[in-house]
Amino acid sequence: MSDPRDFIAGMDSNARKSPTRVVFVTRRTSAQVKVTDEDQVQTYPEVLFRVIVAIEVLTIALVGVALLFNAPLEGIADPSHTPNPAKAPWYFTGLQELLHYFPPFVAGIILPVLIVSGLFIIPFVPFFDDVSTADLCRWARDKSGRTITIAIVMLVLSALLIRIHAWDALLPLWIVVTLLCLAGRTADQQKGFRNWVRSRSLSFWIMTLFLMEAVILTSVGTFFRGPSWSWVWPWRG
Repeated sequence: MSDPRDFIAGMDSNARKSPTRVVFVTRRTSAQVKVTDEDQVQTYPEVLFRVIVAIEVLTIALVGVALLFNAPLEGIADPSHTPNPAKAPWYFTGLQELLHYFPPFVAGIILPVLIVSGLFIIPFVPFFDDVSTADLCRWARDKSGRTITIAIVMLVLSALLIRIHAWDALLPLWIVVTLLCLAGRTADQQKGFRNWVRSRSLSFWIMTLFLMEAVILTSVGTFFRGPSWSWVWPWRG
């Protein structure tokens, strides 16, 4: 019988340090490599089980809230006495707020279609995936072009919103543009919040702008609009 030391390979067998392994396979064995860590997880049952648990917990929470609190319903609708203002449900007050600034065809059809289409299309466009504020990306290398692009977009949109007095829609635009300018002036070695801002992709900022616009328009239409859709402060009744 030969010496077992003859089969010792002169390299590390630790896959984390050296990805190369030497395996001696005989007729009575099979070539199998057992690992403890996996980069991918099967959708079933790991991920699906977590989703089911989350849905059940959310259902129990909603049922509990429905049993403890009554819905803020008003009286029976009377066609001869229309309330002022006649507000839509909270998930439509954002569109109703847009109707205050734009014609019905623009606010009810064109803008929602463009926004929803953008949310579906942008993640699949390579330009938005590659254009990032992180280093080694085109968006970071061309800082002068980035600054000019941000300035042009901000001026055009700001002029349009100021022209129609849409001050609540102007606030998210200025916040996102300010963060983009902060990312553009952040050095590569910067740490903390500024490095996080610099590493976000362009699609992230567009999505953030859409979400902020939806939240602010919905909040304004729900809490700050009174008779004839005029501006009112909630604490003044």
